[in-house]
Parts: sequence; structure tokens; C-alpha cells
Amino acid sequence: MNNLTLLLFLTLFLPSSPAPEKGAVYEFRGKGRTGIYQESNLLKAWPAEGPKEIMVVENIGNGFVSPVITDDGIFITGEIDSICILFSFNLQGQKLWQTTLGNEWMTGGYPGSRCTPTVIDDLIYVGTGMGNLFCVNRKNGKIVWSKDLKNDFDGVIPLHGYSEAALIDGDKVFWTPGGKVHNVVALNRFNGKLIWSNKGFGEVSAYNPGKLITLPKRNILVTFSMYHMMGFDTKTGQLLWSHEQDNYPLEKRGPGYGDTHSNAVIYDNGNIWYTEGDGNCCVKFTLSPDGSKITEVWRNKNFDSYMGGVVKLGNYMYCGAVARPQLVAIDAGTGQLTDSLKTATGAIISADDMIYYYNQKGELMLISQNQGKMNLVSTVRIKKGTLQHFSHPVINKGVLYQRHGKVLIAYDIRNK
Repeated sequence: MNNLTLLLFLTLFLPSSPAPEKGAVYEFRGKGRTGIYQESNLLKAWPAEGPKEIMVVENIGNGFVSPVITDDGIFITGEIDSICILFSFNLQGQKLWQTTLGNEWMTGGYPGSRCTPTVIDDLIYVGTGMGNLFCVNRKNGKIVWSKDLKNDFDGVIPLHGYSEAALIDGDKVFWTPGGKVHNVVALNRFNGKLIWSNKGFGEVSAYNPGKLITLPKRNILVTFSMYHMMGFDTKTGQLLWSHEQDNYPLEKRGPGYGDTHSNAVIYDNGNIWYTEGDGNCCVKFTLSPDGSKITEVWRNKNFDSYMGGVVKLGNYMYCGAVARPQLVAIDAGTGQLTDSLKTATGAIISADDMIYYYNQKGELMLISQNQGKMNLVSTVRIKKGTLQHFSHPVINKGVLYQRHGKVLIAYDIRNK
């Protein structure tokens, strides 16, 4: 970051940050993994050249991991010389420390880091594509404990490497090794000891970030293996229910065929929706009050995001479709498509009632929405960075962060 850019950023954002909230979880796609950021007073349109660029952090390594922004810092991983590095920056982009986590995923056409960190209190939980899970001290970057999913739990590395984001519930952290016996596990998040494991369906992990559903009498972990959505009681590890991805017949199933389920489910008011473009696409369920049963309501194969996330705003959901590359909206109650915008598939988030969409052509878009209808307002092209445009945008304190490979860019989107 050049001195002028740093000086501008320090001038705008130097006010001291409040003490971190005790027990607050900072994670992939924001609180609850909804992709909805609780921000206000943001720009409703950008200048022709795009929002003001206020920070550029370079040399963070190859990767698709979104940054996790806390009250006082930025955490992100990247691959450098085949090694995964966890970086800690302050909010002005100054590096505080970096920690070597071990070998990162280098096979195939998508090398780089792929597991977004999860931060709670003084601890960070982060994985590598090669199947190593780490607990790291937030203040100094020292490794507290680690697990090798392949050796410790007979895990099976997916075709494109492990791509989860550690999920927290109380004293537990969850992961999907994908083994025949230890298919999904809960570990004590303070020492890494196994609390429970479930054999599930013995299928390989499906790149799913997982979702925590909190009910009055139980909490549920929802995640995917190759051909099943699964709901586990987080306390006991009991498999409560499952739903098969039946779009691929048995004889055609295998790595790379119908096994990519990268979007966390959405839960709202007793209903579950998932959107898995490599599976049954968009499906709605009702969840019984005690969480022990799901009932399918409808399906729609035209709402088919693979890995760009989904946001639910009111009674409508939005995602980047794949079969027909476009941004689409759907009525969450009826399952009927309500609108579309022609563009490439991509990653979607929302803040201040607006949609932020980063497509795989490198276009960062600002889109207005109202009752399932959309209107493209502004666009800026991301020219800095390397390789694919896969990383999800993040918004914190009026700043929009976008990672593109080795570069993290920050834009001021406050309505001053």
C-alpha cells in the first residue's frame, strides 16, 4: 500500500475501535452466514469510476478466501510457494503477524487457499485445502492446536480440496472430514479433542461452509456431503434428518459429478432453503418445531447457484445462476422466479437494502431491489489482482472489501 493511500485511510478511519464483544463470532458471509451485513447510510449509487479506493493490501498469496473483519482487525489466508499463510492486519492494512499453516491446495486449475477463518474471542479457527485444521491465537498468531483430517479421522480430500469454514457452537467447532466412520466431527474448540463423530453416509465432504440453526430446545448443524444434506444435533451428534441430492443417478455419481454444494442453507421462521446448483438446485423445507423432521415444500431448478451464496431479503431470495449465467430473484414462499439480470454468475451479499454482486468477469455491481425486482445501479471493474474472481465481498463499517487473488482492495461506500 503506498504512503498516500495509507495516509488517506488513516485519516478516515483512525478513531479507536471498541473492545471486541465477548463471544461474538466473526465468520464467512457475516453473522449467521446470511450474507447480509447490518450496515446503514451507505451510498445508493457510485461515481462513474466506482467508489473511492482507500486501501490496497498486496502480496497476500493466491486464494479465494474472503477476509474476516473484526472490530479491530482483518484475517485472511493465502498460498505462497505452495504453503498456506494466515495473515493478521489492523484496519489500516498494516500487517501485525503472519503464521505458516502448512501445505495448501495446488492440484488442478484452482490453486490457493479456500477455507475462510472463523474468529471468536482470542481464537481463530482455519483450515487448509489439504485437510489441516488449526486453532490459532488471535493476538500473536501462535498455533494452539491442530488436526490432520486425513490421519486423525481417516478423512478423504475432495476433488478440489477442503473448502469449509469452521462453525462454532459454544465449546464445539465442527468440520466434515468425509471419512467412512468420522464423516462429520465436533471437536472441543479449546484443545481439539474429539467430542463426537457421526458416520453420516460415508461420503466425501462437499465444500459446504455449514450452518447453525438455533432452536429453543436444541441446536442443529446443517451441512452437506457429496449427495446428502444432513442435520445433526450439535450436542449429541445424532443425525436428525437428511435429504438426498437425487439429480445424479447412482451409476453416474463420483468426484466432480453432482458433488459441489458450497452454499450454506438459509433458515428463517421455521423454514429451510438450500440452493445447490450441482444438486437439486433450490429446495424449500419446513422444519418441525423440535427440529427433528424436515418436510419438502417445493423445488426450482432455475435458481441454481453453485458457490456464490444466496441472500434472503424479506420474502425474496437472490443468487447468481449458473446454467443461464444471470442474477435471479425468487419468491421464497412460492418458489416462482420473479426477475433476472443478464450478467455472469458470481457471489452476492447485501447491506442497507442494496445488493452487492461480484461476478466472475470481475465486475463489482451495486443493485437496488424491491419485492423481488432488481435494477442495476452502478458497476466497477476489478483490475488489480490475479486468477479467478471467486471471492465473496465483505462490508464492515462502511468499507467494502474485495479480494482478488493476491490483492485485497477496500472501498469507501459511506454516504457522507
